[in-house]
Amino acid sequence: MSGVVKKVKVLVVDDSAVVREVLVRELSKHPRIEVVGVAPDPYVARDKILRLSPDVMTLDLEMPRMDGLTFLRKIMEHHPVATIVVSSITPEGSRMALEALDIGALDVLCKPGAAYTVSEVVPILMEMILAASEVTMRRPSKEAPSKPAILKSTVLRTTTKIVAVGASTGGTAAIEAFLRPFPALCPPIVLVQHMPPGFTKSFAERLDRDCQMEVREAKHGDLVNPGIALLAPGNYHMVLRRSGAQYRVELHQGERRHYQRPAVDELFESMAQFAGANAVGVILTGMGADGAAGLLAMKEKGARTIAQDRATSVVWGMPGEAVALGAAEHVLALNEIPAKVLRLVAEETP
Repeated sequence: MSGVVKKVKVLVVDDSAVVREVLVRELSKHPRIEVVGVAPDPYVARDKILRLSPDVMTLDLEMPRMDGLTFLRKIMEHHPVATIVVSSITPEGSRMALEALDIGALDVLCKPGAAYTVSEVVPILMEMILAASEVTMRRPSKEAPSKPAILKSTVLRTTTKIVAVGASTGGTAAIEAFLRPFPALCPPIVLVQHMPPGFTKSFAERLDRDCQMEVREAKHGDLVNPGIALLAPGNYHMVLRRSGAQYRVELHQGERRHYQRPAVDELFESMAQFAGANAVGVILTGMGADGAAGLLAMKEKGARTIAQDRATSVVWGMPGEAVALGAAEHVLALNEIPAKVLRLVAEETP
């Protein structure tokens, strides 16, 4: 029948009856989303996945009878389902959420409650569900990932150029793959990844352990220097400012943009204003359009710009929108981007 919109089938897995009720009620308001089932624990969820074949699953990680991570590993190995983690903001919750992303979850969001209201969480979750439904899920590879060779550059100690990076869905793995080839004395890097507070701190700490440069969650007033990558903290926009001959970042809690705080456009627009041709902008995998307009603003001010290609993006939303706007000077596979960034940093500013 023509004109019928195919709905995304969602399974809500959470041990809290209140959370299940809220998510079912709110998600069902979207014309393209159908909640086909709920489950209070992984055993019920497993049976409903097999019986209902949902397109997307929302998953709490702190579950009775079997923890969420164990369940997610089993599901990804035997019956992969596009999964969005809906978790509490605690140090343990943040650690588990990052591990879930490693296992194969596509995104992470805070539960509605004390820190975030239902009206703040639900619109973002709806967008995540629609984006996740477009992802082709595959069983995880059993091969250990190879360590990338560390790139070399001779110009980084004196460079004044800044690299700005934005990502969303699939971005934790993409950012790690982007950063790991850089040498310890990398160009200054500022990063926005759509993540809730607490999760960004854990993510920065993990990147700091795994990468050559120092990686840390940004603080208001931090200087932007070679050898340091600053990650915007959850629930704060991060913008670039110039103070004499130095650059620094500032944090603020202005209105959400594209339902997000931090938003990539906030960072990229400030890069265009204060760094101009002294910047390289990179937009990686992610849902929606955040960062596309900002990348175009950077390009129009003389910055060099790169978008991740469709083939290597988990979701080609943000980079795809940037390409459609003509904001991306280069469209590259993820593994090609770090070396290209170093070449662009090495070039003389016109």
